[in-house]
Amino acid sequence: MAIASEQAAPVLELSGIHMQFPGVKALSDAGLRLYAGEVHTLMGQNGAGKSTLIKVLTGVNQPDSGTIVLHGRPIQPASTQHAQALGISTVYQEVNLCPNMSVAENIFIGRYPRRFGMIDWARMRAEASALLARLRVDADVSAHLGTYPLAIQQMVAIARALNISARVLILDEPTSSLDEAEVLLLFDVLRSLREQGMAILFVTHFIDQTYAISDRITVMRNGEREGEYACADLSRLALVNKMIGVAGDCAAAEAATSAIHPRGELLLRTRGLGRKGALAPLDLDMHRGEMLGLCGLLGSGRTEAARLLFGADLADSGAIDIGGRSRRFASPRDAIAEGIGFCSEDRKHEGAILSLSVRENLVLALQAKIGLLRAIPFKRQQALANDYVKWLGVKTAGIETPIGSLSGGNQQKVLLARWLATEPAMLILDEPTRGIDVRAKQEIMEYVSALCRKGMSVLFISSELPEVLRYSDRSVVMRDRRACGQYRRGELDDSSVLHAISGEPS
Repeated sequence: MAIASEQAAPVLELSGIHMQFPGVKALSDAGLRLYAGEVHTLMGQNGAGKSTLIKVLTGVNQPDSGTIVLHGRPIQPASTQHAQALGISTVYQEVNLCPNMSVAENIFIGRYPRRFGMIDWARMRAEASALLARLRVDADVSAHLGTYPLAIQQMVAIARALNISARVLILDEPTSSLDEAEVLLLFDVLRSLREQGMAILFVTHFIDQTYAISDRITVMRNGEREGEYACADLSRLALVNKMIGVAGDCAAAEAATSAIHPRGELLLRTRGLGRKGALAPLDLDMHRGEMLGLCGLLGSGRTEAARLLFGADLADSGAIDIGGRSRRFASPRDAIAEGIGFCSEDRKHEGAILSLSVRENLVLALQAKIGLLRAIPFKRQQALANDYVKWLGVKTAGIETPIGSLSGGNQQKVLLARWLATEPAMLILDEPTRGIDVRAKQEIMEYVSALCRKGMSVLFISSELPEVLRYSDRSVVMRDRRACGQYRRGELDDSSVLHAISGEPS
């Protein structure tokens, strides 16, 4: 990989970018430099500011201050169309094309070549074939796009970007739905474009992919540019360290001093449970009364594993054994019937229904479990809501208060109560303490630990590594969509967990 000379001027440079939304500072003095003939990877945890920076670059958001310079000239993209006209094109994670139209039509949609006022189909197909040949892709441009796999569809999206004379190509999580072979195909295309002098910004959460394709890496944390590094000069461990902001030489985590939950009989076992493009086949055991933590960076496969276990996504390989019976969950209803609950990391979109009351939100899962034809009596709903509000210490004016008016921590307590009301044998908690204050975090985890001691199994997912180590009886380390290590309480500390996540030996 040839890294651009520091003497050469960058093709694109953002500097001093500040962006604030009501009550939230999204970007603070953020910056980025892209050079011709280079793949530059942008990395950072969830909420680091990557998406906002890209939206500024592509004209979706207008920054409060800062400069953007393209080929030595200041620019101010006012919209995505304006950014494309300037030569900045983006290919998103979800291919935004028309599968019912031909490959050629998708490449030229909105810009069809014409002759005598009519679409020049022969010229369009010839130019589309030439664009794909430039990407070393062999495809019938007259065939419907939907007949091709996702990897080829992404190549078509890239060809469309090249067709608008892009000088800067932004790839936002392009590999999140691709399998390993498809990723290799995409990387071959990116290397070809790099050789042709394209400036490429690659956004990903996958560490191995970063080191397979990148020349330079910019790390963002808390809305700021943490630093810019030549890929060869930054170890995997150092990269994880900079993204998370945890010093590599911290003292041992509190995990070794916490009491281990009494572990009972095997409750659930997965055998090769996986989904193409989301999670490599996973073998996992869950015992009664055990808290099992999933460690890893965003995009490592933690949430994907949780969603497969709950039937929110359909597995295409493997099975789940419960009580000696092999199961394949077709929907969350199947998981609920087996005594599994799931608190999603997306509290606002997949958890709380903000316009409904505390009571109504709390009884939703129980109503789903017993069936819609057996309505829960109103007095029973009131009793349940009052009991859990009191037990969990939910701060609310009353159980008929809309949950949207509660603080994040109190919303999370109501969602926890929602699943506790179903008396689950196993509870999946995906980022249960994200965005809430320290005291609420401690209260929620104390409640969950107490439930484990009473025999409930908990699958615990959190980006806060010390939190996972402190509360989990066992921890499974996830990296690049697969499990790559299992550890008992006390076998990992703040330093060794970073080595495990990065894949570098300690």
